[in-house]
Amino acid sequence: MILNNDNVKLVFGLKLKQLRLDQKLSLSEVSQKSGLSISYINEIEKGKKYPKSDKILALASALNVDYDTLVSLKLSKRLEPISVLLSSNILTELPLDLFGIDQSNLLEMLSDAPTKVSAFIGTLIEIARNYNMSVEQFYFSALRTYQEMHDNYFEEIENAAEKYLSEKSVGETQVLDEKYLADVLRKDYHYSIEIMNEATNPELKAVRSLLIPRAEGNKLLINSQLSDIQRSFVYGREIGYQYLKLKNRLYTTALVEADSFEQLLNNFKASYFASAIIIRRNLLIPQLKEFLALKTWQPDRLLDMIRHFNTTPESFCYRISNILPRHFGINQMFFLRFNNFAGQNQFDLTKEMHIARKHIPHTVKDEYYCRRWVSLTILQDLAEQIKAKSYQGTLCKGQISRYVDSQEEYLMISFGKLMSTTQNLSVSVSMGIFLNDEAQKTIAFLNDPNLTHRDVNETCERCQLFDCKERMAAPIVLQRKHKNEELKKSISRMLEREG
Repeated sequence: MILNNDNVKLVFGLKLKQLRLDQKLSLSEVSQKSGLSISYINEIEKGKKYPKSDKILALASALNVDYDTLVSLKLSKRLEPISVLLSSNILTELPLDLFGIDQSNLLEMLSDAPTKVSAFIGTLIEIARNYNMSVEQFYFSALRTYQEMHDNYFEEIENAAEKYLSEKSVGETQVLDEKYLADVLRKDYHYSIEIMNEATNPELKAVRSLLIPRAEGNKLLINSQLSDIQRSFVYGREIGYQYLKLKNRLYTTALVEADSFEQLLNNFKASYFASAIIIRRNLLIPQLKEFLALKTWQPDRLLDMIRHFNTTPESFCYRISNILPRHFGINQMFFLRFNNFAGQNQFDLTKEMHIARKHIPHTVKDEYYCRRWVSLTILQDLAEQIKAKSYQGTLCKGQISRYVDSQEEYLMISFGKLMSTTQNLSVSVSMGIFLNDEAQKTIAFLNDPNLTHRDVNETCERCQLFDCKERMAAPIVLQRKHKNEELKKSISRMLEREG
């Protein structure tokens, strides 16, 4: 087990405390036997100090163990999960301060209740293994949590983007395009931009871009299948890396490349910067105000905005999720992306983000998502268009979804488009806005009769709508819940009778 100095101190402290408690010795008793002060031993047990050799000998003698046992990095079986945690990269690579966690306090907590914390960590590790969760997925989950903590809005990056546009003398109404962004990379940052040779490197077929760092100027390789909109975003992200001076970075956005949280965080910052200079805050806010003030639901206005900013539905939805909480007071919302192959009744939730709280829906393993969601029905509509050879471009649909269990209502806005003509792969991206008082005051078209209203639920397995024509599975989770509730009531009645 390879540990840094702080973790070596912690391991020694954990072992010392465990040996002392196993022998039912107080700090005072170990102090008397070793000749070391109580405060010094307490600091050691908390992982704050590592004693010199003569003091280790004194502690070993006081605890009736040999020197090598005490200094060994091997922890007991009870503390093995903590050992796994310490030998991983998680504690050292996650900037805990971003989450309001002081690392010294975390280490102190580990040393104060090592057995309980060990059991808790062991549970988390077991859950991660059961869901085949990799370290990279853990980093992505941590990044998503970081975004959600800040309502997905980062003023310092917004300000940096506006400062950059001002320094470049970009016009107040100018929308940056692929040519402008590529020219900036070449002239200001000495990039060379080339198309990937997929015949030479077929393994890079799924990679959108690859940066090759060079002293004389970076080389940026671009996938030949990217659209001009996608290339614009790649160029904007590279400008973000350079302008924000983010050194520890990903060279592609492939999941397998990420080996630290800082790399993912920097990639997020550079991507946020790209969105902020392409979909400019000062241009988006007035257009959103006009749209939200409409008395009728007009999806074409949203599609027009996407075309105006020369962006994709996904980037547009993400950018709106930056703006709505801070500038419109709409801060209870979520984002979803689903993939579907036309003709197949399988829908994969590939991305999600929740702001203010965990909303429904969210990822559920091995259950059927509600087929009444507009996120899925829009993909079914796309499949019909593809089958009829009438597909003409991105669809946009709206729906007010009422969850039958909680009675909570959400305005759902979904975009659907065909991503791959060869595989018939379609994607939907959706925003869900919780219709609390603030949202209902801000969004004027909610009473438009042309806006579809539907009762929905999370999954078929949890749903009480027994006459649902779209049902894909029996409500086994709901039935199990009811069975358990009846058992509890029966036990309670029996206890009352016999008591």
